[in-house]
Amino acid sequence: MNNALQQTIEALAREKGIEADVIITAIEDAVLTASRKYYKSDENLRTKFNAETGQVELFAVRQIVEEVTNAATEITLTEAQEIYGDEAETGMEIEFPKPTDVLGRIAAQTAKQVIFQKVREAERENIYAEYSPRVGEVINGLVKRFESGDIIVEVGRVEAQLPRREQSRAENYTTSDRVRAVIKDVNKNTKGPQIILSRTDPVLLIKLFEQEVPEIYDGTVVIRGAVREAGDRAKVAVASRERDVDPVGACVGMKGTRVQAIIRELRGEKIDIVAWSDDAVTFVTNAISPARVQRVSVVDEVERVVEVVVEDRQLSLAIGKKGQNVRLAAKLTGWKIDIKSEEEKRREVEAVFDELGAEPAPLSVPGLDAAMVEKLNAAGIETVERMVSATATELGEVLGMSEGAAEALRQDAEAATMAAGGAVGSGTTEAAQQEGIEPLTAPAPTPVTPPPEPHAADAEPAETPARETGAAQATTGEDGNTADQTADTDGDGGAAAEPTDEDGNTPGETPDD
Repeated sequence: MNNALQQTIEALAREKGIEADVIITAIEDAVLTASRKYYKSDENLRTKFNAETGQVELFAVRQIVEEVTNAATEITLTEAQEIYGDEAETGMEIEFPKPTDVLGRIAAQTAKQVIFQKVREAERENIYAEYSPRVGEVINGLVKRFESGDIIVEVGRVEAQLPRREQSRAENYTTSDRVRAVIKDVNKNTKGPQIILSRTDPVLLIKLFEQEVPEIYDGTVVIRGAVREAGDRAKVAVASRERDVDPVGACVGMKGTRVQAIIRELRGEKIDIVAWSDDAVTFVTNAISPARVQRVSVVDEVERVVEVVVEDRQLSLAIGKKGQNVRLAAKLTGWKIDIKSEEEKRREVEAVFDELGAEPAPLSVPGLDAAMVEKLNAAGIETVERMVSATATELGEVLGMSEGAAEALRQDAEAATMAAGGAVGSGTTEAAQQEGIEPLTAPAPTPVTPPPEPHAADAEPAETPARETGAAQATTGEDGNTADQTADTDGDGGAAAEPTDEDGNTPGETPDD
């Protein structure tokens, strides 16, 4: 066991991370392949590695049979007993040694290639078995070299590949730079690195939050979704399993320390952290952040389409650079988002009302019954406007009545048309309440207390409370007098009691000493 070949096998096994038996099997197969190529016979060849001598022994195997049909692989029982005695029986195999020192340089080169191939296959199987369960895990590595835009990263004793498509456009690396990436895939390809890394996958963002935010790591806060456009912006939806824990605040951290660490790792990528909700309207409203949404309405529940209305000055912020913000929000929520400004929505509503107003009014005039309406429709008079434009003679002929009665119906139709036009123009528009501004409320009217009727001739006038007098507001009436100047009358038509001061005297009287 202390020979040079054995030591080489053990060193190679440690270097490649494989078992020594795998290398020994590879050597045996290599010598067997070279032997078959050299001898070019039909013999059943077999190789064995002798651990004592460190040599690979070659044998030609023959089977003991009663009657030989193939002399290269079979031997009679009589010949076998001559060699091994009575122990030889039919069905047993006899190994005949063959020399290996005659194989030559070409056979040795073939054996070398077979050994390398077997060792490489065993190494790739070990790498696949080790890293395939770790897909989605974040690992650290060093940039080793560059190949056609792809980065070869050294991860421990193996090499991984960071393809160009999985690199963020905001990042640049040089040799020996440290890289933190997520394992995206592990394959069994015979060429190139087996481990595929990614710096653009949303899983990387989720794993970084798990490392930086203890509440996510212990399961108090859950990441419901994450989308990215690597190097520009990302959105993360979070929810809390405990009522007292704010999921967004936990991810942001004190003065933004937690999220800033992730932003630095992603080379300045902007991250929007929004609260997740099972209500589609609330979730879409949060996802459009940082833009402020006026209202969200579900257009199609089946196709998952929503309409979002924002302020005119917030429209560009809601859409984002080249539609980035609304595109990420749509991916995060799973809803198709149709975003509009208030002005655009107002124009749509006005256009709808204009179309409704432009439609001719149906025949709905007092005095017309169903039979008359059918006669008018048959004559081509299908609207109120057409009825107004017709003459009394035409209406009389169609309806079979006198011109006077027909003129009365026409005037009723004209009155109905004018009433409809006045109703359309008499609508009122309420002022939209702006955020942060209290609405103005009209002052409450001051109740007027009628003076008490005097019970005696010398009754003093009623005293007016000073507080009500000070709180009353002067309003100007149609006659130009203020409320305080308007003469009031009591219920009997006489003049109301004159106002008095706090001492009960009229303004014209001099108080008694």
